Amino acid sequence: MWKGSTVLVTGGAGFVGSNLVDGLLAAGANVRVLDNLSGGSEENLAHCVNDIELHIADLKDPAAVDKAVKGCQSIFHMGANASVPRSVDDRKNDFESNVVGTYNIADSLIKHNVERILYASTAAAYGTPQYTPVDEKHPLDPVSPYGATKLCSERLLFGYSQVFDFDLTVVRIFNTYGPRQRHYVAYDLMMKLAKDPTKLEVLGSGKQLRDYCYVDDMVAGLMFAAERATNPGEVFNISGGRTVSIRELVSLIMDTLNLKDTEVTYGAPSWKGDIDILSGDVSKINDAGWKPTISIEEGLRRLAIELGLIEDSAEKRCVNG
Repeated sequence: MWKGSTVLVTGGAGFVGSNLVDGLLAAGANVRVLDNLSGGSEENLAHCVNDIELHIADLKDPAAVDKAVKGCQSIFHMGANASVPRSVDDRKNDFESNVVGTYNIADSLIKHNVERILYASTAAAYGTPQYTPVDEKHPLDPVSPYGATKLCSERLLFGYSQVFDFDLTVVRIFNTYGPRQRHYVAYDLMMKLAKDPTKLEVLGSGKQLRDYCYVDDMVAGLMFAAERATNPGEVFNISGGRTVSIRELVSLIMDTLNLKDTEVTYGAPSWKGDIDILSGDVSKINDAGWKPTISIEEGLRRLAIELGLIEDSAEKRCVNG
């Protein structure tokens, strides 16, 4: 469905967004990117800049959004403030980027009769889990400004889709990692160890549970979900399908980097709005036909290679069975 179609990726210079741009180009789409470069980088698109239409502009600018949306058949709305700490420290920007930005996308989508939109939401919309793994029917009770603004945008798009008859898919993303990532747990731990392999200080108790999805799997999941866009909007969780504690993640990273004598300490305070358990039930999208293929061991190996922390090898890559 992508070959020859014009697709807008908001936040397309970011970590997940730029990898999604690669996936869409490989599928034959004509790709536009809208990004203000506050979290993304032109470097992430340097390899394909001649193959895309790049709009360096802000989601908060209605005219710039309208220019990027006009003529598109599909939108992947990835652009947002994606940081819980920043949503606490700068609530105004979080609201305007996530909610006002989504309104501007929706308003232009309606004006130009865009056929479908995939909205990249977040597991933070669920809040503190009442049960795990969290499925799509779990109550929505965010505990951070970030989670609240993302849920607000979900509801905004759903309401508009009912009235204005465009197809909508909502994907609630759990933790993602891989090449071009320059923030968050897996990357941060690797870079701390690269700086000083003798000791590692980890935020929190280390008992926090996370469900990590390698970025190539995330891209495949996003494209798969978008192809199933419906009105009313379908909601899918996307995660790696394997929950590990931060302590387990630390151990896996140390194995990846071949470190054995590192002194690891836990207990440094985490940030406000952090959730102890993020474990996603992906049976719904699995049943529809998508499953992750890259194990966390293999994904961490690929990330370490991309960061120049280990050398590539011809060893057989591990995949989820």
